[in-house]
Amino acid sequence: MDSVYLDLAIGLVLAFLLFSMLVSGVNEGLVRLLGIRSKFLWAYLRDTLDGPDGKKSWIPSSVAEVFARLPFGGKDARPSFSPLPAPVESAATTWSGRLYERLREIDHRKDGKTSIASIPPARFAVAMMEIVTGEGGVAPMLANLKDAHSPLYGPLQGIWDTARGDLDAFRKGVEEWFDGEMQRLTMLYRRYVRWVIAALGLVLTLLFSMDSLEYGKAILTDNAIRAQVAAVADGGAQSLAGLRDRCPDHPADPYGCVTEVLSAPAFVNIVGNAPVSVRIPGDGSPSWSWNGGQWLHRLLTPGHWPGFLITFFALLFGAPFWWDIFRRLTGIRVRAGETKQ
Repeated sequence: MDSVYLDLAIGLVLAFLLFSMLVSGVNEGLVRLLGIRSKFLWAYLRDTLDGPDGKKSWIPSSVAEVFARLPFGGKDARPSFSPLPAPVESAATTWSGRLYERLREIDHRKDGKTSIASIPPARFAVAMMEIVTGEGGVAPMLANLKDAHSPLYGPLQGIWDTARGDLDAFRKGVEEWFDGEMQRLTMLYRRYVRWVIAALGLVLTLLFSMDSLEYGKAILTDNAIRAQVAAVADGGAQSLAGLRDRCPDHPADPYGCVTEVLSAPAFVNIVGNAPVSVRIPGDGSPSWSWNGGQWLHRLLTPGHWPGFLITFFALLFGAPFWWDIFRRLTGIRVRAGETKQ
């Protein structure tokens, strides 16, 4: 009996793990395709160095703005891509543009805009020191930042006062400050992107119409079928009737029936509830079929809604969580020398 419950737990966790990985994969694909990380970074840099565009911050104020502004809407704050090395004299008219001039040697084109999505704090500090040199020193740069009403003036002025004229201490202070800002930005990014993850989880739950309660019942049914198959193998003819009832295509062939039953386990059945399903026969090519009517009926049946809700909330925990649970249930160990990502 314990093995039955263990099979049930492993089956549910494995399903949640695979679906969570699918959600993460779709999200990562969208992030790379739309350059969301790069847009997020440069929107922050524009607001920090030049001030909010049109007196409006880049930070979305509602869930609706997350979907409207992160991938598609809003003005793209990324600088235009340039293959040229940093010029001796800056030609940029904005502070964020001057920063990009110091960084563009490591850039590559993406839709005509920069693809830089991460700036190491040490590299940012070096870029700022190069800008300091171009401005004629820290004091003149701070004066220009103040005249331009740049939000960067306050942090840099505080760092310069703390450094007491020591350029090396100033550079280290800028590096530490930017490192803290990047940590805060990462937390903010995850805060808003989790809404995108939730939306993808909901879409995939409804697309596959994955009812966790129904799936759990199917796993238990699989265990019962395996018990019937074992009885057939032991010569228990009384179990043939039950198997024949499950596959009417093989009324007189118990072995063909067993093959068909075992080739369609619970997980295969549950992912077959999408609008378009595929069937792989024993001989011949796979066949695709439209399953829209049955799929829509499942979505509109209140009896499936609790299972859909459980699946949706399970996907919110993410693939790392379910991988850890799966590893604990199966006894899989992380080999020495491997590190968690």
